[in-house]
Amino acid sequence: MSKILIRGAKVLGGEPQDVLIDGETIAEIGGGLSAEGAEVVEADGKVLLPGLVDLHTHLREPGREDSETVLTGTRAAASGGYTAVFAMANTFPVADTAGVVEQVYRLGREHGYCDVQPIGAVTVGLEGKKLAELGAMHESAAGVTVFSDDGKCVDDAVIMRRALEYVKAFGGVVAQHAQEPRLTEGAQMNEGVVSAQLGLGGWPAVAEESVIARDVLLAEHVGSRVHICHLSTAGSVEIVRWAKSRGIDVTAEVTPHHLLLTDELVRSYNPVYKVNPPLRTERDVLALREALADGTIDIVATDHAPHPHEDKDCEWAAAAMGMVGLETALSVVQETMIETGLLGWAAVADRMSVKPAEIGGAKGHGRPVSAGEPANLTLVDTAYRGEVDPAGFASRSRNTPYEGRELPGRVTHTWLRGRATLVDGKLA
Repeated sequence: MSKILIRGAKVLGGEPQDVLIDGETIAEIGGGLSAEGAEVVEADGKVLLPGLVDLHTHLREPGREDSETVLTGTRAAASGGYTAVFAMANTFPVADTAGVVEQVYRLGREHGYCDVQPIGAVTVGLEGKKLAELGAMHESAAGVTVFSDDGKCVDDAVIMRRALEYVKAFGGVVAQHAQEPRLTEGAQMNEGVVSAQLGLGGWPAVAEESVIARDVLLAEHVGSRVHICHLSTAGSVEIVRWAKSRGIDVTAEVTPHHLLLTDELVRSYNPVYKVNPPLRTERDVLALREALADGTIDIVATDHAPHPHEDKDCEWAAAAMGMVGLETALSVVQETMIETGLLGWAAVADRMSVKPAEIGGAKGHGRPVSAGEPANLTLVDTAYRGEVDPAGFASRSRNTPYEGRELPGRVTHTWLRGRATLVDGKLA
């Protein structure tokens, strides 16, 4: 592999430096570097970050290739600055066996736009009745360490306890979709003033908060790790903050859309805003931002949920829940966290690369941008501003809530182990 010299990059938002990549590794960082025969990338003060890591991506393959494939999803990931993604288990067939997770893992390796780490289902068929082959999936070539029935809640407390006990044996983690099913029957949006005015079935905050409260106590009881997917309410923040103060081994994620959008958008009845968990209130949004800033919420995860147009271009009640997010995540975080002064770029690297890699055990990712480390990197033009145009997405689906909205920042380059996957904003 050739040498690459990145000139004048602000590493983690600091002073401009040169970064020399030699093969798969960062060889040197400093001022006035040169390397004979190196490909030169003029960074012009752009911000250089470790490659982003998404702990919550839906790649849809196998079974829903009309929405997304491992190829198109990882191309979208590279476009958004990601070098590793964790693929959720709600495929067809469900990723509840060693065979299915190995299929997804190998597809990721074949396509090569980013590393793909499958997430295994907690229960057989996501049905919540019987534990899936957790040990076999961990021992497989995919080396699964994160397990989730995302899309559905593991609502049976005994099954959840058994899962937490099982993964403890090999240092795994259960990622919970916190949604009490009986409290959300027929729910269409956040329960509150807007749902009452629109006459849409309400999704109460307590449906999320009650499951989180139960699961952090279960994790404490068995001495295991639990991760909370797409936390969305101010009350959930307080429960996680309390759990961490007790020393409970809990981590939590927030999505970009829950950092920016509110349930007021549902007044348009545009199904692009229909998502699980639903968009909440302005109070919740501000609480989530504060919690991400102070570390109560550990990471940003996209919950990239692609759907074909026919599943979204329909009446609200019939529409599928979910939004694509890989290609806009960093821009939304720049708007909500950087431009508000809540985080700096080093902290964004922590929330979007370092910590998700640690939680999921993504080896070689989330590493410091320093000599001797793997060259998994992303270069961001933070001065850029432009309208989101889904026609240019690498994802197979277009269900973005940001179409036509101006967002800051643009990923110009992504390198996976020293090999460019994105160059000047175009896929390599």
